[in-house]
Amino acid sequence: MPSSQPHSVRRSNAPGKPGFVRRYFQSASALNLMYVPALIFFGVFIFYPLIKGFQISFTNWDGYSPKYSWVGFEKYERMFHDKKILTTFKNTLIYGLGSTLLQNLLGLAYALFLDRKIRGLGIARTIVYLPVIISPLIMGYIFYFIFQYDGGALNDLVAVLGKEQVDWLSSGPRAVWIITLINTYQYMGIAMIIYLGGLQSISKEFYEAAQIEGAGWLSQFRNITWPLLAPAITVNIVLNIIGGLKLFDVIVALTNGGPGYASQSLSTMMYNLYFARQDAGYAAALGNVMFLVISIISLFILYTLRRRELRM
Repeated sequence: MPSSQPHSVRRSNAPGKPGFVRRYFQSASALNLMYVPALIFFGVFIFYPLIKGFQISFTNWDGYSPKYSWVGFEKYERMFHDKKILTTFKNTLIYGLGSTLLQNLLGLAYALFLDRKIRGLGIARTIVYLPVIISPLIMGYIFYFIFQYDGGALNDLVAVLGKEQVDWLSSGPRAVWIITLINTYQYMGIAMIIYLGGLQSISKEFYEAAQIEGAGWLSQFRNITWPLLAPAITVNIVLNIIGGLKLFDVIVALTNGGPGYASQSLSTMMYNLYFARQDAGYAAALGNVMFLVISIISLFILYTLRRRELRM
């Protein structure tokens, strides 16, 4: 029976016709409007401070005075003559690379151990992940009361054992590695969760087939688990390297960059330059260099690991 609807109306509602196209663009425009609040927040809190910081790095502004003057590249040239910069860069790399290595090794070990049916599995996962929800500043103060010389919990234990007390935080290199271990302890739970997600996405059929072929645990890990965990490895390493390179809170709480400048990172040095020494121009220049260093290292690692995923 012929439809009573006019032929022209039926055609306008068909995909690929003017009516369909008009509705498509109307819905797309409405969807694009949803991006506007996010773009505004990004512009106000990310893009504008970035541009402003770049501008301040070419001035001698003290961070408070309404007056300042342009000094060109003087603040950047100053970095090449600042004796503290080399130590600060070395510490930052240790915090970043050391934490990344340890977090991934321990996170993967915990994930492999907890990816099985054992009693108390949920409690064990919670205990490993629990430090993540603690503020890094609070975590730093907790360990400060453990490692401090007078009345520290660790020295109290040493005294009970009849040994001489140790000033754990008086040595710069030792303080750097203590901070690295604390950062590892706090955030290895995130690595564990990501690796657990990766492990649980691997089909058990692969392991069953490998067992039929007589492959042992190590062979299964090398040929099945490790290649199929490539996306999780990429995510973990990139997140860990970014977090480690901009480490700040734990350092402030535990040593405040001391003794002297021996445990300082780029973040804490930038903080001290701005608030303690009122040298906002130099702090901004250091912040720009820090942003560049983190971006280059993170993008290089991301590119390298993505290529590894494609090869696998």
